[in-house]
Amino acid sequence: MMCLIFSFSGQDADTSSELSFQVGVKVFSVANDAFDKGWSMKRIEQLSEKSQYYIRKTAHFTEYFVLAVTVAFPLYVYGIRGIWLVILAGGYCIVFAGFDEYHQSFIDGRSPQKKDVLIDSCGVILGVIITRIIGWTGRMTVFRPLSNHKKPKESY
Repeated sequence: MMCLIFSFSGQDADTSSELSFQVGVKVFSVANDAFDKGWSMKRIEQLSEKSQYYIRKTAHFTEYFVLAVTVAFPLYVYGIRGIWLVILAGGYCIVFAGFDEYHQSFIDGRSPQKKDVLIDSCGVILGVIITRIIGWTGRMTVFRPLSNHKKPKESY
């Protein structure tokens, strides 16, 4: 996930804009078909163009949400829980978000933005919280019987 985020950040402004535009066209085309809106391709492209800001910010949030889950879940499985999970997984992902924005300062047409780090951080926090909820729920329901098994006493 970190490589994917890094590669997106390494795109120049034109390439990044074109990718966001294409994502918008795809989203609005699916919405058009699903809700039978009857939009023309020109209208879909206009909607995509107007929605660029929101598409980009949603992408930031989503990328870092997924990153947080992929970092927090293994830590949770290996017994790091509670505040330590938030500090380790959350801190690691948020620091990566800061470095990623710094990385963008070297790319043509791109610049680091504190707002993006804030949006990334919100995705990270939600990802860690969701991981904790799913992990706790799993431990209390599905995997609870596994934790109650005791080794049989050896008799000689």
